[in-house]
Amino acid sequence: MSFSDIDREMMALALQLAERGRYSTSPNPRVGCVIAQHDKVIARGWHIRAGDGHAEVNALAQIASAEDCTIYVTLEPCSHLGRTPPCADKLVAANVARVVVAVEDSNPLVAGQGIARLRDAGIQVDVGLMAAAAAELNKGFMRRINGGLPWLRLKSASSLDGRTAMASGESQWITGAAARQDVQRLRAQSCVIVSGVDTILHDNAQFNVRPESFAPEQVNEFWRQPLRVIVDSTLRTPVNAKLFDEGGEVIIATVVQDPERYAPLSAAGAIILSLEDDGNGRVSLPALMRYLADLGCNEVLLEAGPTLTGSALRAGLVDEWFVYMAPSLMGSSARPLVDWPMTKMAGQQALEIVDIRAVGKDWRIHCRLPALLGGA
Repeated sequence: MSFSDIDREMMALALQLAERGRYSTSPNPRVGCVIAQHDKVIARGWHIRAGDGHAEVNALAQIASAEDCTIYVTLEPCSHLGRTPPCADKLVAANVARVVVAVEDSNPLVAGQGIARLRDAGIQVDVGLMAAAAAELNKGFMRRINGGLPWLRLKSASSLDGRTAMASGESQWITGAAARQDVQRLRAQSCVIVSGVDTILHDNAQFNVRPESFAPEQVNEFWRQPLRVIVDSTLRTPVNAKLFDEGGEVIIATVVQDPERYAPLSAAGAIILSLEDDGNGRVSLPALMRYLADLGCNEVLLEAGPTLTGSALRAGLVDEWFVYMAPSLMGSSARPLVDWPMTKMAGQQALEIVDIRAVGKDWRIHCRLPALLGGA
């Protein structure tokens, strides 16, 4: 299919609109829509949060008529009745002339049926414009909705010699303020932040998102804090941890099956999740990821020490890794970036670097495992 320069301009705008839902649409996908008449934009919309109008409906509500217009939408219009009516039916009723779709919806409830519904009504439908960008925006949703696991990002901070904490566990602060603010962006777009109990014990971290780190237009009434999950196999989380100070859901994932030991943490506000172990008395991370997928979580951010980091990598769960590297040395007795014992060069794990950039005085290295390149 050949697309015009106007088509590309309109879809680029639709993608910008979809980006506005990056921090609020979960568990739904991020979708943007532009309505054009005679190559001029007459309406635009984006999906804000689950349960509210979809992008197409929000755009249609801005105009009296969309007859003979072209609709540019970043994801195939839905064809099923969920919390809201099918968008495909809305477009048919509006008597639009043409619909340009960036990428098909991989949701089995849609999966080409929205496009078929439009074509059956005599509407011209063109698919595939800026598909890679649209798929990248919703890679977590697309994987999960097909019965897969959430998209797992790993975040680490280290010194130049690859150390993440002193031998005592002290780690605040390795990187500077600019890097820590950049991490806020990763947190905000995640459905869940996962960490280990050791990080709570050593840093007393809250793992929340601070709205002051974002532009005012990004912080609105739809702002949400991610779910926080602490992997705590033996229930060592202190009941007075800062994690519980500001409310919001906290799950403690454990292998302990003694309800009496749950009571203090439950009283502090935690939800206790008992999971199978990995054969070594620790929480099974694949089991945890399956649980989060069942909750409707599209994207998970893992911020953890070397042990949990190594476990996630060895389990093949990590899709991409953000390492913030400070221009400092912490010494050979400090804790390593990852606990993954190797004795031979043949055992090394190759990574593909996607991007390297300066963030304040630090460097951010973004990489993926080669087998996972290309997204969901």
